[in-house]
Amino acid sequence: MAVVVMKFGGTSVADVDRIRNVARHVKREVDAGNQVAVVVSAMAGTTNQLVSWVREASVLHDAREYDAVVATGEQVTAGLLAIVLQSMGLQARSWQGWQIPIHTSAAHGSARISGIEGGALRERLAQGEVAVVTGFQGLEPDRNRVATLGRGGSDTSAVAIAVAIKADVCDIYTDVDGVYTTDPRIVSKAQRLPKISYEEMLEMASSGSKVLQTRSVELAMTNHVRLRVLSSFVAPDKMRAVSLDNLEDIGTIVCDEDEIMETHIVSGIAYAKDEAKITMLKVEDKPGIAARIFGPLADASINVDMIVQNVAADGRHTDMTFTVQANVLPRALEVLKAAKSDIGNFDISASADIAKISVIGIGMRSHAGVAAKMFKALSDKGINIIAISTSEIKISVLIDAAYAELAVRTLHSLYGLDAD
Repeated sequence: MAVVVMKFGGTSVADVDRIRNVARHVKREVDAGNQVAVVVSAMAGTTNQLVSWVREASVLHDAREYDAVVATGEQVTAGLLAIVLQSMGLQARSWQGWQIPIHTSAAHGSARISGIEGGALRERLAQGEVAVVTGFQGLEPDRNRVATLGRGGSDTSAVAIAVAIKADVCDIYTDVDGVYTTDPRIVSKAQRLPKISYEEMLEMASSGSKVLQTRSVELAMTNHVRLRVLSSFVAPDKMRAVSLDNLEDIGTIVCDEDEIMETHIVSGIAYAKDEAKITMLKVEDKPGIAARIFGPLADASINVDMIVQNVAADGRHTDMTFTVQANVLPRALEVLKAAKSDIGNFDISASADIAKISVIGIGMRSHAGVAAKMFKALSDKGINIIAISTSEIKISVLIDAAYAELAVRTLHSLYGLDAD
């Protein structure tokens, strides 16, 4: 017997027929004797519709009421799945975030989980009941109001529940059958990875891979929760129930580095086209100038990624280039212009026509020359590098968006990731 958390995203529960398919996956696990908690997202498109209604009602709206509206999407899915499971003869009950409860911070719309009381959930699972839990939401304890976790929050909910009930594995069901060396839609020879380390998955998620949400990987890594990425569109009767002896049969396992016997220098190539570049020219080069630029952006909850600073020949001025998410570019520019009196004079330019390409692999820690090979290969293809950022297991470059797919294909072949 295993304790299993199964998470299903919006495309997996897009309509009642797909919810029935999800129910068959759940039944397979229950029939095998496993204890099962299911975490569900809203049906595909539902959250976007709810958000649009809120904005139509008022552009300036109360964040608490925003959460009250958008949290209903997951409640509908959970209730429908519980009904279908009951019709199959299974004990099932839907749980909302506040009923468990999942405690969160007070940052409505982007709350963080602060703790889960898993006792009641564990008790019901031990009695043979399937718990169907709403993802994406929890309870803000100061005012006893529902709080949502932000986009992709259902992944984080699933991992947090896995921690609370001491699950053996947390299965994340998506529309792909695992984590690939890169996007198969761009590189037909991309390969599914049987295992990937938490660190690599975290870098891939933060570099553009949409398979898992970054916060969910962080939480899994901190608590050593084994994740497995699977496809909900594989027929339920074609998959074996979870057994601690057969986790590697299908999908991709996200686990500790020491569980991976053989590591490649590079495990994957990620890309992101949803970033924008801001360049501040002729900024006075003096102590504290970076804080005056990035402090107001942080106060406005605008995340900055790559940063490149060049000191001018006169030694008195500097140019600063950095990236933000494309959807917050207009707001970032407004924040910087509002802070001009504190920063001092500068010229500014911006562009959303860029792409970030990242080479990721834990093997890079012990191998030299990975970056040099990358830069030469891109140069040979006539691709100019605008900015470079590195970490222990990642090299990211900023390039013109028009060359993104060519760069991904080139690097995928360069590091021997193409399938035979």
